[in-house]
Amino acid sequence: MLIRHRGRRPVVDPTAYVAPTAVLAGDVSVGPRARVMYGAVLDAEDERIEVGECSVICENAVLRGAVTLDDHVFVGPRATLLGCAVSRCAYLATGATVLQEAVLGPGSVVAIGAAVHARGRLPEEFFVPPNTVFVGGRVYAPGDPELPQAIKAVGFTAVAFGVEMAWEDRIARYERVAEVRSAQFGAHADDEVVG
Repeated sequence: MLIRHRGRRPVVDPTAYVAPTAVLAGDVSVGPRARVMYGAVLDAEDERIEVGECSVICENAVLRGAVTLDDHVFVGPRATLLGCAVSRCAYLATGATVLQEAVLGPGSVVAIGAAVHARGRLPEEFFVPPNTVFVGGRVYAPGDPELPQAIKAVGFTAVAFGVEMAWEDRIARYERVAEVRSAQFGAHADDEVVG
């Protein structure tokens, strides 16, 4: 489904395939021979999403905000990409997550269930192991006691939501985050199905 959002509509190359249950909203560009499979959601919000040549976005993946996929990128089922840039020939496995302002180098891999946190920079052909988190230039295992401090150091809520509040005041911080997202998503009330 193609949706005009904020006055901008998706553009799909005639050689690309977009499954009938995929949703492309706003300023989304899908390049030659790219594939967007069933249930995928590409929501540019007030930014732009660019999908390069022969890139594949699998079932139920979500791309939101300013996302750039270079050519021959594979985005696995249920992956989530938010406001990031992915270089050519990168591979994001099932359930991978890449957050705001992250940049993945050519040929990099984010394995099953792994995450690249906000502002992460993966070097060329870097491998993020399954179920780990890359943040601040380092890979953390689940439950690593240093992980919360590493996330605090990248200023996650400021990068992701524009909310700068004390790290320790979690309730107030996430109340503000919900307000910000509610206002942003409220802009979809004026969307128009165009194809």
